[in-house]
Amino acid sequence: MLQAGSRIVVATGNRGKLAEIRAILDEFLVAVVAQGELGIGEVEETGLTFVENALLKARNAAAVAAGPAIADDSGLEVDALGGAPGIRSARYAGEPADDGANIDRLLAALADAGDRSAAFRCVMVYLRHAEDPAPVIAEGVWRGRILTARRGEGGFGYDPVFFDPGSGCSAAELGPAEKNRVSHRARALRELARRLGAAETQ
Repeated sequence: MLQAGSRIVVATGNRGKLAEIRAILDEFLVAVVAQGELGIGEVEETGLTFVENALLKARNAAAVAAGPAIADDSGLEVDALGGAPGIRSARYAGEPADDGANIDRLLAALADAGDRSAAFRCVMVYLRHAEDPAPVIAEGVWRGRILTARRGEGGFGYDPVFFDPGSGCSAAELGPAEKNRVSHRARALRELARRLGAAETQ
């Protein structure tokens, strides 16, 4: 299903996500087309889970593009906050979505927290077509902790305050290649590619 030379629509309008997905799928020689390039708009994320939201986005893109689509839904889960902001990560501080405001709210919420452990979680979905009854679903988790202040200029979202214990850096201090090796999105995409390859041989 995921073959070299194939073309897949990616259901996201987030430039940071798109760049990461494109860089990772380049390893598999798969051409990525952003849904915006085809005039496909965003769909309202009304799901209660990452899986539900990813499926909503993938089905919308696959329907308009009349072909295969990939979508992800991802977010930050903080243990001291009971898993919040979770599926509300992009709009944690309210509308309109603003990375800086989201980080400010997160740091304020954790001001007195002793436990700052957290994880980025990503669910990636592949549909052959909009009515695909058997979507391929993969998940990736990147564990770390929340810093007390921003570090680094790269990345997007909560990257400046997410500390990766493996590298000793914030996610915003990692170069794109290193982040694409260890991130939740990278893990989910590579697992998705593995499952698609396995499905192809069955």
